[in-house]
This record gives sequence, C-alpha cells and structure tokens, in this order.
Amino acid sequence: MESPNTKASLGVVGAGVAACCACCAGPIVGFLAATGIASVLGAVVFGVVGLLVVLAVAAVLYQRRRRKAQHCAPTTGAVPLDTPTLRARR
Repeated sequence: MESPNTKASLGVVGAGVAACCACCAGPIVGFLAATGIASVLGAVVFGVVGLLVVLAVAAVLYQRRRRKAQHCAPTTGAVPLDTPTLRARR
C-alpha cells in the first residue's frame, strides 16, 4: 500500500488560494477605491458646509456691527443737551 503524497494535496490548496486571490482581487480593490472616493467626497462636503456656516455667521456679525455703527454715528452740528437743575446751598 502506498502512502499518500502530502505535497500533492498542498499543490491543490495552493492552486485554490491563487484562484481565490485572482477572483476576489477585483471586488476588493473596487471596494477600497469606493471607500477612498467616499472619504474624499465626505471631506470635501464637510469642508464646504463648514465654510458656508462660517460665512453665514460672519455675515450676520458684520451686519450687526454695521447697524450698531450707524446707530451710534456722530452727528454734525450742535447737539441739544438737557442740563440738570442744581439747587443752590442756603
């Protein structure tokens, strides 16, 4: 009786592993590429949304500052003042 050749069975396993790598490499690379593209798009969208929020807040603060400056603007000419009435000491 002959003993089974263990190296022959490893050759079949090796061929199976090689076939699996060749078959699954495309979808795995595609998944990694899609994940990378999604990450880039997410970073871009996050950056654009953050920029829009900052611009909106800056616009509101700028408008408030302009209105306050117009409200407190100095006038030209004489300004009437109410003088207090002082009691004389007796």
